[in-house]
Amino acid sequence: MKIPELLAPAGSTEKLVAALHYGADAVYMGLSSFSLRARADNFTAEELEQAARLVRSRGKRVYITVNILAHPRDMGAVKDHLARLRTIGPDGLIVSDAGVFDLASEWAPGIPLHISTQANITNGEAARFWERLGARRLVLSRELSIAEIKEIRDRVTLELECFVHGSLCISYSGRCYMSSFMAHRSGNRGECTNACRWNYTLMEEKRPGVHYPVYENDRGTYVMSSRDLCMIEHLDELAGAGVDCFKIEGRMKGINYVAGVVKTYREAVDSLTRRPYEVSDHWLRELSQFSNRGFTTGMYLGNQPDSDYNNDEPAVYRMSHELVGIVLSVSNGTAEVALRNTLRKGESIEPLTPGLENHSFKVTELHSIQGVPIEAARNEERVLIPSVPGIRVNDLIRRRISPP
Repeated sequence: MKIPELLAPAGSTEKLVAALHYGADAVYMGLSSFSLRARADNFTAEELEQAARLVRSRGKRVYITVNILAHPRDMGAVKDHLARLRTIGPDGLIVSDAGVFDLASEWAPGIPLHISTQANITNGEAARFWERLGARRLVLSRELSIAEIKEIRDRVTLELECFVHGSLCISYSGRCYMSSFMAHRSGNRGECTNACRWNYTLMEEKRPGVHYPVYENDRGTYVMSSRDLCMIEHLDELAGAGVDCFKIEGRMKGINYVAGVVKTYREAVDSLTRRPYEVSDHWLRELSQFSNRGFTTGMYLGNQPDSDYNNDEPAVYRMSHELVGIVLSVSNGTAEVALRNTLRKGESIEPLTPGLENHSFKVTELHSIQGVPIEAARNEERVLIPSVPGIRVNDLIRRRISPP
């Protein structure tokens, strides 16, 4: 079995470094104006070029997103952006708009084109259409079953990519208009307000202002808020169906999520070399430590969402661990940490380090970067703490915030 590529989001340099550090084969990134991440961290044009060089220096691949559904007013800027990308030379451009696809062929010739999930590819004929036009890879619709993916695989020779983890939309493969109608922010232009996550009530037209709750539980109803996709238990089936790339969704996600999910899926993908594929008990435990809304397999195991598709848990978002900081250096039994949260002497921390998962260590000493003993430090400060055997530069330090 060919081992699929593991593709991770990289919305900032910090997330990019984390994704590569924890084992991503490739990363995807973009500028706010041309991707579906306008409200997330993003690179400037100069930073994008620097980031691409960093990825290449690690021997990994970089894909640039130009996947907005473009309006006439966008086309001039799209051409200029594509011309700049020609000098960067990414390993692929992710596009969804047919017009942008056509422009990319002219303004950035030679760069492989990947068709975004926003293009809603759900059958072999659509796949063959894009293959005839010269696409290199298809990011398949999230509404497909594994059996349907296999049917498409049998019809085309280009690469197939699918999402294996992350947020799902109530809309068809992310093409949602709720945010546009309700908040004048287009989800198809990277400005989604996550309106499907809001709490809704029922109002009868002749009784304006009288709201009737539609209960799922005592918090209200979130009938349009799905659980997060998690296919870690079925990666062998996806690979067997001919998927070439496993994609991790990461819009609006933090470094804690990116690092932890990439680390866990790296272990799972590597284990595909062994037969049979055995799901490790600790994978799901680790994935639950990072921000999530509960897990579902979506429509992969059938033509309809599984019974766990909607989120009706006591909390819409949950996680068991929060980020404390990032290890900058390790020397002579001391680790220098860039804090992303507060830290106090005597607290227990857990490094996100292979072999040290769920091992708790007490911060017996805490020093400023100048070596002065301190009792506490805040976000953005750098501190020195006793090192833990096995900990590495760029490892994350976390803290448990809920019972195991």
